[in-house]
Amino acid sequence: MNLSNYYIRARLFPTILTSIPLLIFVNVILFKLFHNELKELFDVLPLLTNIGISTALIFLMVQLNRLIAKEIFQRFYFQDELKMPTTNHLLWKDTFFDQTIKEKIRTKITSKFEIQIQNLIEEQANELNSRKQIVTAVSQIRNSLRDNKLLLQHNIEYGFFRNLVGGSLIALIFSIIILVYGVSLEQQNLKFIGIFFISIYLLIILFSKTIIKRFGNYYSKILYEQFLSI
Repeated sequence: MNLSNYYIRARLFPTILTSIPLLIFVNVILFKLFHNELKELFDVLPLLTNIGISTALIFLMVQLNRLIAKEIFQRFYFQDELKMPTTNHLLWKDTFFDQTIKEKIRTKITSKFEIQIQNLIEEQANELNSRKQIVTAVSQIRNSLRDNKLLLQHNIEYGFFRNLVGGSLIALIFSIIILVYGVSLEQQNLKFIGIFFISIYLLIILFSKTIIKRFGNYYSKILYEQFLSI
């Protein structure tokens, strides 16, 4: 049930929001350009063809959005997990958590998972190694909180916005194609649609780091709070 809930809200919903330009391109532009070639197919299965292709495209976009979000945006901003908020917040030099709280978290990690994260001096000498240790510890913490509903909710929120950012890149490309097509054929409605969606998805991409970091911070805060509570 949790996995289904995550898939619908964190993957499917952002995909629907970012698939609109693609569906407009396919159903309004592409099908119109190849109408004669596809006429027999549409005459036989008009409803099934439209719905079937659109559904298949949305399913494909779910996979592509997640891939782009993780492999481009998340990897670029956070170097996979090495610079994720959950990693940064346990470093001694970071100020997100009070030093006393970090001590409690680190002590519990050692007690529960037998992972000894480097002290301040060791961290200053080799910060990369500290980050790798924290990444390992965070994966164990996630496993121990797998059924935590509050953490799941924040994980869904982070996943939603991360995948929204990933999908916005593809949506922006198709919005530009719609605008170019509208300008070339002097179709005012397509020009307006293209400009409207370019504005929306470009803003999301421009503020993508702020968006992902903000919800990553929320997730990190809840993750460690819930870990300390068990």
